[in-house]
Amino acid sequence: MGGQPTIDYGGGRGNESSADVSYGKGLDVGTANLLAATQDANGNVVVKSQRNAFIDIEQNDFTRNMLTKMGVQYVILNNKMIVIGDPAFDLANIYNRETRRPMADGMISPKEADAMPIEKLLVDRLLGPPQKKGEICYFSIPGAPLDFDMDVTYHKGMFKDLLGSLGYQAKPIHEGYAVVLSELDDDEELPFTGIGVSCGGGMFNICVAYQAIETLAFATTRGGDWVDQNVARVLGLKGSRATALKEKGVDLRNPRTREEQAIDIYYRELIRYALTNIADRFSNKQDTPNFPAPVDMVFAGGTSRIGGFIDVVRDELGKMDFPIPIRDVKRAEDPLTSVARGCLVAAAADDEA
Repeated sequence: MGGQPTIDYGGGRGNESSADVSYGKGLDVGTANLLAATQDANGNVVVKSQRNAFIDIEQNDFTRNMLTKMGVQYVILNNKMIVIGDPAFDLANIYNRETRRPMADGMISPKEADAMPIEKLLVDRLLGPPQKKGEICYFSIPGAPLDFDMDVTYHKGMFKDLLGSLGYQAKPIHEGYAVVLSELDDDEELPFTGIGVSCGGGMFNICVAYQAIETLAFATTRGGDWVDQNVARVLGLKGSRATALKEKGVDLRNPRTREEQAIDIYYRELIRYALTNIADRFSNKQDTPNFPAPVDMVFAGGTSRIGGFIDVVRDELGKMDFPIPIRDVKRAEDPLTSVARGCLVAAAADDEA
């Protein structure tokens, strides 16, 4: 399932018939974005994406009419007008407000009482109804963090229940392993072998695999949100504004403004922090595989899309004695959709079994 997928960033409710789409779906449950992947009858991968965010707006005739004229969909939840997904991010920037997040640091946010109802709305809109009873849907989950005492059991159980309530047979897959499945399939001698790193908004998720067998999976608890929060703090901005600045096209190799310099500084610290923790974890030889030859290390996820990301990774790796011999460091062809496509690979293989 390699290659460039078709992406629908509108996030509308799917309307494909079972005659048009293969069975099995993949869902990337990200802190910053939700992505759903399906495969049509011709083998083309279709990915739909929405920001994992919402904003509540005062309920009155004026705002209702304004949103209708702008073509922005909204729902009423607990007597509040709720805008979800991409439009919520746009409105937050217009009104200089922060979006609300159903997830924080890679998990369901304990501070958002409306987290799961919002997630259900977003996921239902992205996936659409199952094409047959109990259609398989693999969904991404984070690994256990190295640097923070955090349990993923509740998060995994809640999303399994959510997908079950929508009619799916839900199965979890580690986020880093999904990257391995989507990006490390081109080595004929050792397929699906190497290190997959998913760079998300809340975490970096890492998986080591050997011939499609997951041998080690874990996470570090800094991601793109950590960059945004620190940039916003030092520049006196809202977090959503810092995110928008970052996504406008910053290149870590050539920061041109004060804002871009701040993004560059925190990105480099984020990469240094992640690689140091990864190297420390791999130094434990008891459960780290001894590969017969150097392997590839592939990075994916929205946080890796910034210009110069892989150059900084290579620079930092060059400064350390990395415990696993690396053949090549590369970025996924389409970093944002990599985890969703890996989830779909797992779902398709499961459906054929």
